Amino acid sequence: MRESSQARCGFVALIGAPNAGKSTLLNAVVDAKISIVSRKVQTTRSLVRGIAAEGDAQIVLVDTPGIFAPRRRLDRAMVSSAWGGAADADAVALLVDSRKGIDAEVEAVLAGLASRQAAPILVLNKIDLVARPKLLELAAALNAKLAFAETFMISALSGDGIADLKKRLAALMPPGPWLYPEDQISDAPLRTLATEITREKLFDRLHDELPYQTTVETQTWTDRKDGSARLEQTIYVTREAHKKIIIGEKGRTIKAIGMAARRDIEAAAEQRIHLFLFVKVRENWQDDPERYRAMGIDFPND
Repeated sequence: MRESSQARCGFVALIGAPNAGKSTLLNAVVDAKISIVSRKVQTTRSLVRGIAAEGDAQIVLVDTPGIFAPRRRLDRAMVSSAWGGAADADAVALLVDSRKGIDAEVEAVLAGLASRQAAPILVLNKIDLVARPKLLELAAALNAKLAFAETFMISALSGDGIADLKKRLAALMPPGPWLYPEDQISDAPLRTLATEITREKLFDRLHDELPYQTTVETQTWTDRKDGSARLEQTIYVTREAHKKIIIGEKGRTIKAIGMAARRDIEAAAEQRIHLFLFVKVRENWQDDPERYRAMGIDFPND
């Protein structure tokens, strides 16, 4: 734990519309897979914290759920969690997908940021997919709508521009001792990361709305004498028909999900994993406060 007179430490909230690249950016800055990534929108459900060091500064990056117009109770909880993460942070970075530009979702986030006293940082992502004149035009249009402290152009996927952004975030951190050991890259327990990894594989393998009707909970993590661990997880779905789809013909789908999840969990845990997946129907899990507590987000009563 660094406690020198020059030590700095603080929180940076990464906010934006769904699929802006917040999770990819978090993983790139930390240089490890901390937050799950999917081509589908609204994958992140709770606040995910990644920890990065830059010189004398420790940066705690908070990956928030994408901000969108909520339709369901779970949606409302995710959006509330995102704005809560922004309110508590020392700095806020708004990520915008350069290909999409300013759409209704970005407009909504800009409106929400307008009342914040400290000016946020604008981060245009996916710049490798957009011509430079259009990037400059987009940056000017966004700065005309809201006075950003600075504008950065990056590709979270390729790493272009990440080093400069990281240095600037480090400079914004307030003086103070580091909150975490130097070698720690996340505050999430391994079992929480394992849960998220399996949920990521569900998003990869399943189509349409089905992944949004599922949640995963790690029930047991038992370390064994040979250095491996036995991990049991439950996938909750809302309908019997969903259970059949996840299991697949002769169990092929659930087997593929389990194999993919096990590989990533082993990499994160640095030990051999024996993963056992169970699928259970819980029709109203999205209205169950206990499921929200398991996800690490507040249950909205309205």
